[in-house]
Amino acid sequence: MSEFDIADLTRRMEGAINAFKSDLSGLRTGRASASLLDPIMVPAYGSEMPLNQVANVTVPEPRMLAVNVWDKSMVSAVEKAIRESTLGLNPMTDGTTVRVPLPELNEERRRDLVKVAHQYAENARIAVRHVRRDGMETLKKLEKDGEIGQDESRSQSEAVQKKTDHYIGRIDELLAEKETEVLQV
Repeated sequence: MSEFDIADLTRRMEGAINAFKSDLSGLRTGRASASLLDPIMVPAYGSEMPLNQVANVTVPEPRMLAVNVWDKSMVSAVEKAIRESTLGLNPMTDGTTVRVPLPELNEERRRDLVKVAHQYAENARIAVRHVRRDGMETLKKLEKDGEIGQDESRSQSEAVQKKTDHYIGRIDELLAEKETEVLQV
């Protein structure tokens, strides 16, 4: 008999929240942060790889990131990936190092950062909804196979929906906090 595991759904929803927090932490307001470039994917060796798997990111100055690319043939791909990301950065290549100056935070730049934060929040909400959908499908299958009754299925569905609402609420709270932090001059 297969069974329904709400703890597993909770763990996966918590994972979506943690990924969202990690994405938000990269959106630095005042100074450069190496994690700012974490969400960037680089086309490398026939697949998409996270930037931190093809290069080392350091913070030599408060408003500058240095991306030391390990493979010389990857430098232009890394530069292009940074330039085309939603972060609005303008990298410059210097040998195998890609220098990324961070623009001064003017009103327009702050609004752009808020838009990026909203994108991250939507991705996190989608991840939580996918977990919810998986849980609901499992419950329907268990009910259809006669392994749980209709009442059990309904009460578990309500529990899954409650968890989903809770985690979506947490995402909205985290987004509101970040938005306030970014827009604060």
